[in-house]
Amino acid sequence: MIIIRDVKPTDAQKLLDIYNYYVLNTAVTFEITPPTPEEFVQRIATITKTHPYIVAEEDGRIVGYSYAHPFVGREAYAHSCETTIYVKNGEHGHGTGRQLYEELERRLKAQGIINLYACIADPEGEPDEHLSADSPDFHTHMGYVTVGTFRKCGRKFGRWYTMIWMEKIIGDYGDYEKLPESVKI
Repeated sequence: MIIIRDVKPTDAQKLLDIYNYYVLNTAVTFEITPPTPEEFVQRIATITKTHPYIVAEEDGRIVGYSYAHPFVGREAYAHSCETTIYVKNGEHGHGTGRQLYEELERRLKAQGIINLYACIADPEGEPDEHLSADSPDFHTHMGYVTVGTFRKCGRKFGRWYTMIWMEKIIGDYGDYEKLPESVKI
């Protein structure tokens, strides 16, 4: 059984281990050098000041995590955010990602967030050993649609990769005054 809970400072190293697999072995993230444990702890601390950061546990093991952070960083974008999700390598296909995103969306909607954006590496029909279509397919399954494409904008493993922006609307634009001060940029 998967349990979704808030991140704790003591989770940082386990989350970093999950993330570093993607940094070192895939083009899922365009980060090339793994962050230090100190950098990763700081990232968590910064994000949790204003946005949800959650982990998935199964039998006491962390098997994935998801968070949201400000989109662009200007006050007018306060009703929008960027979402991120990582599931531990080898743990895909058990519903962990779906459960993480559903809980993240529930929390964001309660905060008054309307637009969700995901920045995703896209193989453009040419998957290789570093990038499949799993992430775009997952986001499509979760109700996101592609709204932008940046062709061959990232270079990793000696190859050029395309990045897409996907969007999901989870709120009502007429209810924009609900956003609490803690979420504002």
